[in-house]
Amino acid sequence: MSLRALYDVPAPGKLNLFLHVVGRRADGYHLLQSLFVPIDWADRLHFERRDDGRLARHDLGAALPADDLSLRAARALQQASGQRLGVDITLDKRLPWGAGLGGGSSDAASTLLALNRLWGLRWPRARLAAIGLALGADVPFFLGPGPAFVEGIGERLTPVALAGAQYLVVKPAAAVATRDVFAHPLARRDSEPDILAGSFEDSAACRSGYGRNDLQPAAEALCPEVAEAVRWLVAHLGNGRMSGSGSAVFARVDTECDTNDAAASPAAMPVAQALDELRRLRPQWVARHCRSLAGHPLAHW
Repeated sequence: MSLRALYDVPAPGKLNLFLHVVGRRADGYHLLQSLFVPIDWADRLHFERRDDGRLARHDLGAALPADDLSLRAARALQQASGQRLGVDITLDKRLPWGAGLGGGSSDAASTLLALNRLWGLRWPRARLAAIGLALGADVPFFLGPGPAFVEGIGERLTPVALAGAQYLVVKPAAAVATRDVFAHPLARRDSEPDILAGSFEDSAACRSGYGRNDLQPAAEALCPEVAEAVRWLVAHLGNGRMSGSGSAVFARVDTECDTNDAAASPAAMPVAQALDELRRLRPQWVARHCRSLAGHPLAHW
C-alpha cells in the first residue's frame, strides 16, 4: 500500500563551529570553509499526500512567509520529477527565523526527503542535493548524514566524526540580513584556506575555540545585540561565537573535549543557572540548551 502521510518529520538546526570566508566566485557567491554540526533544536513537519497535484502549507504557529523554502522545495521536486501528486505540509516552526541556524534550509531538505518517500520517487540523495543547492547553499548539508566540513558555497561536504557536545544557543530579538552582513566592510573575505577535510581529528574539531566566524564583526556592527549576547556568553560561560551570519550565538557548556581546550572554563556558570539569569535579564531573547547530533535524524532515509 502506498504511503498517504508522514508525521513528525524532524528538521534540525545547525551550528557553525567556525566559518571562514576564503574567496569569492565570479558570479558573486562567497567561498566558505566551515564545520557544521546538527543540533537537537528542530522544526517538525507533517505531510499528507494530495491526489489533485496542489501544494499547500499550514502553519501551527505564527504565519510564515507565503512561499517559504518548504513549499519551494516541494515545487522544485514536483517539477523536476514530473510528479502529478501534491501535498499538504503542516509546519510546526520551533527554530527562530533569521538566526543563522539553518531552519529554512533544514525545512527544505526534510521536505525533499519526505516527498521522495511519500511520492514513491526513490531518488538517491545526490539527485535531491542538486535540487537542494538551487534552493539554498545550506540545503545539501541537511540532506547529508551528519556533522560535516563544508567547502565551496556549501556543496562540498566531508563527513566528520565529532564527540558529543552541549551548547547554550541564544537568539537576540533583533535580526540581521545575510546580504547586509556579507556586504559590510568588516566582513573578512580573505582567510587562508585550511586543509582540514579528512584529517580533522575529533579533539580539534570539537573545540568551539578553533578558528573564528569571519562574519561576526560585521554582524556585531550592524546589530549591537549580537555583540551584547557574545559578551554575555564569554563572561558567564567562558566562550561565545556567532553561528552562520547571525543573529544567534552559542557557547559550549560541556567538557567532553580535551581538558586542555582553551574554550572550557572551570569557573563557568552552570547552564541551568545561566538560562535562568538570561531569561530574567533579556526575556525577549530566545535561549535553549542544545546537544549536538552524531547524525542527521533522517540519515537512514
